Amino acid sequence: MDFDPQTWPIAAAMLPFPGVQPDGTSTQDAPAETWAECLQEVCDVGFTEVDPTDSWLRVADLPPSRLAEFQAIVKGLDLTIPAISTARRSVIDRDFGSENLAYSHRVIDVAPALGATIVNIGLLPRLTEKQQAAQWFWTEPSTVDPDDMVVRRMAARRIRELAVHAAEMGVSLSLEMYEDTYLGTADSAVHFLHEIDHSSVGLNPDLGNLLRMQRPVERWRSMLLKVLPYANYWHVKNYFRMEDPARGIVLTTPAPMEFGVMDYRTAISDAIAAGYRSAFCVEHYGGDGLGVSATNARYLRGLLARSVLRKAGQPDRDEKAAVPSQVVASGAGEPLA
Repeated sequence: MDFDPQTWPIAAAMLPFPGVQPDGTSTQDAPAETWAECLQEVCDVGFTEVDPTDSWLRVADLPPSRLAEFQAIVKGLDLTIPAISTARRSVIDRDFGSENLAYSHRVIDVAPALGATIVNIGLLPRLTEKQQAAQWFWTEPSTVDPDDMVVRRMAARRIRELAVHAAEMGVSLSLEMYEDTYLGTADSAVHFLHEIDHSSVGLNPDLGNLLRMQRPVERWRSMLLKVLPYANYWHVKNYFRMEDPARGIVLTTPAPMEFGVMDYRTAISDAIAAGYRSAFCVEHYGGDGLGVSATNARYLRGLLARSVLRKAGQPDRDEKAAVPSQVVASGAGEPLA
């Protein structure tokens, strides 16, 4: 699908909004007015798309009457939902794998009713106690997917089961790259995708999840070029990354997309050249996460306009400005031959 840069779906993640209200009420059980207030904030900063991330609200677990309330709010605010992202619902979780598999099926079932064509899943593990206590959870070790072919094959088999269901519902699955999982490097993500071997499954090249690791990682562009041919949804975010190899020190912290270690100007150009034509979801941790996400969305839309023009063979505004005035025909607006 081709999108105009000005209408390209760029969704706000609901990560900045809590799953538990200040009075201890679960957002899941909160009145519809609470949901409306959150989504109104999303609109107020300029978004027309939202990804109802399930750390905020599990739309798949809403009873029909409450799902109808949610749909009415979304429609009333003129929001659209290109995708639904799940968080930390690994289908191979030691304690909850089967439960998470059943939940993922429910997300696939509800996606068409909300207009979503993509369900984002992954093997993200539950946060450990130390991760929950840390300011930045990625500074503490995560649970590692076992180096066990029996478990790995089970993961591929369960995701293939979800892919078959998704195809029946007219939905695609996107697998989110994440540290220390079978999707934890570019090479392993591509390999695992081939193990699943189903046309309804692609990759979410969320390289921010890897670039924030406080240890050596593959260069971002090397990773991106490996996974772009399989990308069908993209959580975009960035990080500052400071390395002192001599002392083995790596420090990371969230950054706006424009300022972090990953050059999104190049990344988006690479993506458009590779044929990426799907939605984006902007994320940010810390501070005013929604405000930074809105800034990121505006920056991203400008990059999309530039990259689409370049792919179409038209100079973007920066290139036009760079043409010396003496080589422009008077009144013609085109460079002289």
